[in-house]
Amino acid sequence: MIAIRPARERGHFDHGWLDTYHTFSFSEYWDERFMGWGPLRVINEDRVQPGQGFPTHGHRDMEIITYVLEGALEHRDSLGTGSVIRPGDVQRMSAGTGVRHSEYNPSPTEPLHLLQIWITPLRRGIPPGYEQKSFAETGLRGRLRLVASPDGSEGSVTIHQDARVFVTRLDRGAEVKHALARGRRAWVQVAHGTIALNGSALVAGDGAAVSDEASLAIAGGAGSEALLFDLP
Repeated sequence: MIAIRPARERGHFDHGWLDTYHTFSFSEYWDERFMGWGPLRVINEDRVQPGQGFPTHGHRDMEIITYVLEGALEHRDSLGTGSVIRPGDVQRMSAGTGVRHSEYNPSPTEPLHLLQIWITPLRRGIPPGYEQKSFAETGLRGRLRLVASPDGSEGSVTIHQDARVFVTRLDRGAEVKHALARGRRAWVQVAHGTIALNGSALVAGDGAAVSDEASLAIAGGAGSEALLFDLP
């Protein structure tokens, strides 16, 4: 079964400096029908104005994945990490027993567009940690590229959950397939363009909850980029 979560039905707040859409309940947006999908708890699509961002704040017991779509994100945290995240990069921050960080758009002129993803960990109280890796355009196009996994396989970042995150960029007419093991579910999030998921049309910002499907076929449309979460 595939249940589409249309982009237009997400929670939405425009704070001026931040234009944000929430796929699942988050902060001021609450809908008991959309509290996550398995351990996938948050998908926020944020657009941050030049020179603006999130001042230092804290997190606990969450695996936080940041995926930049356009622009750049400057990150600093209480672990001593300072980095800039750009398109093609994947950042993983394990909040664990507690971490504080800030996130800003360092550009004085260019907007920032990103997805921030929260996944609940298998256990609470792990040591906090940070990891960032870059994935080349050639490695993302025309395939499902593993970018996050519980064992760091294929050069992915390591998360503390039995979940795997894939990214694909597809030309029009190209198709990728993914097999789901028995008892597994999936979520597909369209980052750019349009796709067809097992024949169902999705556009940028749409998501799809997948259950009781043996396999998934993602066909590319115009400017297609999508994330696939393979979940327990």
